[in-house]
Amino acid sequence: MLESREGQPVPKVTFRIREDGEWEDLSTDDLFKGKTVIVFSLPGAFTPTCSSTHLPRYNELADVFRRQGVDAILCVSVNDTFVMNEWKKDQDAENITFIPDGNGEFSDGMGMLVDKNELGFGQRSWRYSMLVKDGIVEKMFIEPDEPGDPFHVSDADTMLNYLCSDWQEPDAWALFTREGCPHCARAKAMLEDRGFAYENIPLIRGSHASRVLRAVANAGTVPQVFLNGRLIGGADDLEQYFAAQ
Repeated sequence: MLESREGQPVPKVTFRIREDGEWEDLSTDDLFKGKTVIVFSLPGAFTPTCSSTHLPRYNELADVFRRQGVDAILCVSVNDTFVMNEWKKDQDAENITFIPDGNGEFSDGMGMLVDKNELGFGQRSWRYSMLVKDGIVEKMFIEPDEPGDPFHVSDADTMLNYLCSDWQEPDAWALFTREGCPHCARAKAMLEDRGFAYENIPLIRGSHASRVLRAVANAGTVPQVFLNGRLIGGADDLEQYFAAQ
């Protein structure tokens, strides 16, 4: 049975990491002392649920967590530092601190080290998340002890609802653009001037880009701006949208 460690200190562990081609030691005191920290731990880097959902959502909501007083978000996995560093690059997850629990010492100390031999993984962390304040576990969300890889409660939204039950999902802006397009630059500037975060989706000139634009926006020009899944249109349309607000 996987037991909660709420009210208890995190294990004292030193992690071996690689930074700028050099070995460094990173202690749990470095990570937790005097800080409010979210930890989410998962079975392995590059695995499907971890890469498609668990990690990206924490990275996406990092600014929202910061506004709730969270100093850092840690992703822990029983992988070595080389694997974790490559996974961070692959995921473009600059808002997350990747912690390589290569020997499983931290996961074992949390009582979350489990046998994944049937998958050829050996010993790995069970999936869970926790809020840690000054090294003491305040809250844990542990996935139920059931077959497979359950993912029900350790997600970013559950943690955010614990921190702020009345939080509202931030608007999701996305732009299809081309490099060197002045209208694309104007649309980006309008969003940035208003403090809106957005996803820029650059297109390469050619028939592929044209098909993409026509498929998603029924348009042949850039930019094409979307808000929460709704098409706003080009830069002029975006300007009119803001003028009407």
